[in-house]
This record gives sequence, structure tokens and C-alpha cells, in this order.
Amino acid sequence: MPHEPVPPEKRDFARSERRETTDAEDRLWEELRDRRLDGAKFRRQVPVPPYTGDFLCARATLVIEVDGGQHSGSLSDPARTRFLNAKGFRVLRFWNDEVLREMDTVCDTIIAFVRDPTLQPWR
Repeated sequence: MPHEPVPPEKRDFARSERRETTDAEDRLWEELRDRRLDGAKFRRQVPVPPYTGDFLCARATLVIEVDGGQHSGSLSDPARTRFLNAKGFRVLRFWNDEVLREMDTVCDTIIAFVRDPTLQPWR
């Protein structure tokens, strides 16, 4: 997938998001960083203009979003997912409480999606 230039304001936004993460994002990052999860390389708060993905694994064309309650019934999330799908990414979403309470299940799910590019997210 070709690299597209990222506007400076999007890079700055992504940097600020890296400094202001939620507890769930911090916990998941501890599992994903340094290729700890099945050897897959993840980056966090990655600009894919006009959006920023919470976590991205380029090799698996996978974006992981960790959503809080403000995303419940969100009208913008489906549009964001469609945009990222059109860019060739699969978007895997977890609720904050899933990450905080069911980390093993979350990690097993992510590993399955990294290993099998044909898997499609259910929500």
C-alpha cells in the first residue's frame, strides 16, 4: 500500500493523542509494543488522513480502535470504518471495558486477525 504524505497538523494531532491516552489504550499498548504480540509490529495513533487510528499493523492491514462510551451509537464511526476499509484496512473495534477486563480474549482476537487476512470484523 503506497505511503501518502501526512499534513503537519495531522502529525501534530497524532503526537498529542499519544501523550493523552486512555487507561485501556495504555494497557493494550503494553501488549502490542515492541512486537510483543505474535511478533507483529504495531504503531499507535497513526494518521490516516483525515483520521487517526489508535493502533495500526501495516503488514496485516489492520487498524485497532479502542472505544469508550462516547462511541455508543456514534454516527461517525461507521463512516470512519468505511473510509479505512476503502484504503485497504480492516478495522477491529474493542470497548474500553473489554480491553481492561478481557485482555487475553482481546489479544487472542488480534492475533487471529494478524495471522489471517481473510478474517473480517463483526462490528
